[in-house]
Amino acid sequence: MTRVLPIDTSKASAAPAASRVGVLLVNLGTPDTADAPGVRVYLKEFLSDPRVIEDQGLVWQFVLNGIILRKRPRTKALDYRKIWNTEKNESPLKTITRSQADKLAAALADRAHVVVDWAMRYGNPSIKSGIDALIAQGCDRILAVPLYPQYSASTSATVCDEVFRVLARLRAQPTLRVTPPYYEDEAYIEALAASIEASLASLPFKPELIVASFHGMPKSYVDKGDPYQSHCVATTEALRRRLGMDASKLLLTFQSRFGNDEWLQPYTDATMKRLAQDGVRRIAVVTPGFAADCLETLEEIAQENAEIFRHNGGEAFAAIPCLNDSEPGMDVIRTLVLRELQGWI
Repeated sequence: MTRVLPIDTSKASAAPAASRVGVLLVNLGTPDTADAPGVRVYLKEFLSDPRVIEDQGLVWQFVLNGIILRKRPRTKALDYRKIWNTEKNESPLKTITRSQADKLAAALADRAHVVVDWAMRYGNPSIKSGIDALIAQGCDRILAVPLYPQYSASTSATVCDEVFRVLARLRAQPTLRVTPPYYEDEAYIEALAASIEASLASLPFKPELIVASFHGMPKSYVDKGDPYQSHCVATTEALRRRLGMDASKLLLTFQSRFGNDEWLQPYTDATMKRLAQDGVRRIAVVTPGFAADCLETLEEIAQENAEIFRHNGGEAFAAIPCLNDSEPGMDVIRTLVLRELQGWI
C-alpha cells in the first residue's frame, strides 16, 4: 500500500490577494525636467530604442553620443519651456495622461476590482513602475493601453516590447491583454469630428481648409511593412466622410522628421509654406495621431508651423486641441477599454 506523505504547509506562501484587473494607460514619454540634463536623459533612452532608430550600429552611436546628445538637449529644453506646466513642474503630456487615468478610474469606480494606472514608454513613471504597482494591488490580469490610434512599430510595438521585458523578469506573471489600434473606430472618428466642429465654431475666422498632421516616419519603415501610413490614410478618409470634406479641404501631412533619410510625405512644414505662398490665408490644423497634447502639438504645430504659415503670407492659423481628457476623448478611451475587458469584468 502506497504511503501518502502529509503536505508541509509551513513553507507555503501566503494566500494570494483577491483577483483584480489592472488597466495601464501608456503614452510616449517626456523629460522629467525642462532643462538640458533632463532632456538629455530622455533623448538617450528614446533614441537608443531600436524600434525608433533601427540601425543602432557604431555610426549611429557616434552621431547620438558625439553630436545629438551634446547639442540637441539645449535647444529642445528651450522648446519644452515654452509649453511647460510650471504649476506642476511637468510637461502637459504628463498632466493630461494622469488626468485621463484619473477620469477613467472614476468612470469604472462601480467595478471595485478594476485598478487604473498610467505610465510613459520613455521617462517616468515607467512601465515597470506601473506594472509593479498594479501587481502590488492584487492585479493578476492587466490590460495595456498604448494611447496611439494608429499602429506603428516605433510607438505601439515598443510599448509591448517593454511590457514583455518587464513580465519576462517575473516568476508569477499576470495574464496580459493589449488594446488594438483604433484608427478608424467609430467612437474615435466621431469624437475627432465633434472636436473639430466645436473648435471651428469657436474661431473668430473661417478656415479655408484643414490640415490633418500626423507624426512622421522614415519611408523605409513603411517599405519594410509598417502599417502606420495606411492607418493614417484610413483615419483621414474616415474624417473626410464624417465631415463631408474632400481631399482639397482636409489635407493629410506628416510632421517631426528627423535626420537625412526620406520620411513620409507631404511634410507638414513644407505644406504650410506652400499653402501660404499659393494664397491660402486662413487654416486650421488637427493632429489625429496624438491622444494628448505634447511638444509636437503645442510647440511644433501651434508655434513653429504657425510662424512658417504667417511668415509666408498666411494670416490666421488655428491649432485644434487633441482629444486629451475631454468628454469625447474619455468616451473613446472608455469605449476601447470596456470592449477589451469583456470576459474579465
